Amino acid sequence: MSDQRQPTGPGGTVPKPGKKEELSLDPARADYRDGRGFLSRGEYTQAAMAFHNALKGFEEQGDEQGVANAADRLGDVCMAREDFRAALEHFERAYVICEKEHDIFSTLALNNKKAEAYRKLGEPDKAMEVLFAILDHYAETRNPRGTVETLEIIAEVYLELDEKQKAADALRTISSIHKNFKHARLAEEFAQRARQVEQGQE
Repeated sequence: MSDQRQPTGPGGTVPKPGKKEELSLDPARADYRDGRGFLSRGEYTQAAMAFHNALKGFEEQGDEQGVANAADRLGDVCMAREDFRAALEHFERAYVICEKEHDIFSTLALNNKKAEAYRKLGEPDKAMEVLFAILDHYAETRNPRGTVETLEIIAEVYLELDEKQKAADALRTISSIHKNFKHARLAEEFAQRARQVEQGQE
C-alpha cells in the first residue's frame, strides 16, 4: 500500500512517452495525488471527492494496490470528519487487499486505524480484539517496541472499560520489557503508573 510518486522529465521538459510517463498522466493517480494535497490542507470535502474519483479509476483499471491506497485515504478523511463507521468500512476494504498481498506493514497500520475508529465509536471491546491481534503479531516477530506501544494503548482501553487491574497488568508488562532491556528509568516509570492506576490516580 505504498504511495508511489512518478518521475517527471528533467528541467520541466516533456520526456519521450513511455510506460512511466503514461502512468504519471493517469487520471486516477492524478486524483489520488490531488486528494493527498487536499487532505494535508484540511480540505476534507475536496479530498473525499478526489479520493472517490481515484478509487473508481483504480477499480476500472483493476489496480488493487491503487484501490487499497485510495480506500485507506478515504478512511483518513472520514476519521477527520468524525464519520467513524464509514472510516471503518474503507479501512476494512484496504485491509482485505493488503492481507491478500501479504503486506504485513500495511495490515498492521490499518489495524491500528481500525482500533482507533472502534474507540471513537465507543466500541472498546472491538478495539481490543484488533489490538490483541496486533500484539500477537509483535510477539511472534519479537518486536519489543511494537509490543510496548500496543500494550500502552491496551492499557488505555482497559481504563475506558474501567478495568483498572487489567490496565495495571498491561503497564507492568511494559515495565518488565523495559527492565529486560536495562531501561531502568522507563521500567520504574511504568511500574509507578501501574501503582497509580490501582490506586485510582489515573
